[in-house]
Amino acid sequence: MPGFGVGMGITVFWLGLIVLIPLAGVFLRAAGLGVDGIWRIWSEPRVLSALRLSFGTAFAAAAFNTLMGTWVAWVFVRYRFPGRRLFDAMIDLPFALPTAVAGIALTALYGGQGWVGRWLEPLGLKIAYTPLGIIIALVFVGLPFVVRIVQPVLAEAERELEEAAATLGASRWQTIARVVVPALWPAMLTGFALAFARGVGEYGSVIFIAGNLPNATEIAPLLITIRLEEFDYAGATAIAAAMLLLSFAVLLLVNTLQARLQRRGAR
Repeated sequence: MPGFGVGMGITVFWLGLIVLIPLAGVFLRAAGLGVDGIWRIWSEPRVLSALRLSFGTAFAAAAFNTLMGTWVAWVFVRYRFPGRRLFDAMIDLPFALPTAVAGIALTALYGGQGWVGRWLEPLGLKIAYTPLGIIIALVFVGLPFVVRIVQPVLAEAERELEEAAATLGASRWQTIARVVVPALWPAMLTGFALAFARGVGEYGSVIFIAGNLPNATEIAPLLITIRLEEFDYAGATAIAAAMLLLSFAVLLLVNTLQARLQRRGAR
């Protein structure tokens, strides 16, 4: 590998070409509207509803995946059972499966005539074409991020610390809460951030099960697509800029918390 100067130069050039320039283009195009024009678009009830839905469902799905993904990773690492390798490989299927196919499958499963939906809707639990359906779709596409981040950390964890806690009289739940979970927090937060970022921008697996009703079940990526189809490029980039700013704020908060936990663990 080259030295620091050459390596840093290549890194900055590549990041600028692939990441920074396209993102700067979004803000430059939106800036053509002026402050008043951007604020007018951001304050539209339809835009606010779409942003709340996208970020709210992404946060809920990522939080759920952080809990259940850690649980799944624990089972895969700490236990041996028939079919373990098969189930472990199936975790990566959402990465390979086209998102549109996942959306159609989930809609067929949880719709009013689906295998699951036909039993739940008479009980008053409607999933398809509701925010709950969006959360389920985002849980499906986001679970592998948490599992694959937490799993290697669990595999490399020092079990001697758990054994020491047990010899000192700690119960199993106390050991998990005070020994295992603090060591996993940075990895869990990383998995949360990745699942959240994927959920905010998810489109294919959501539009089929969402219902896409304005001010109800319309997600922000779909609204951007609608504005582009209407040749309202400035309006689309203004919404995209809002998503970028909100996503950056959330991810910055998560990364800051992760860094603090890592420093606390190092001490």
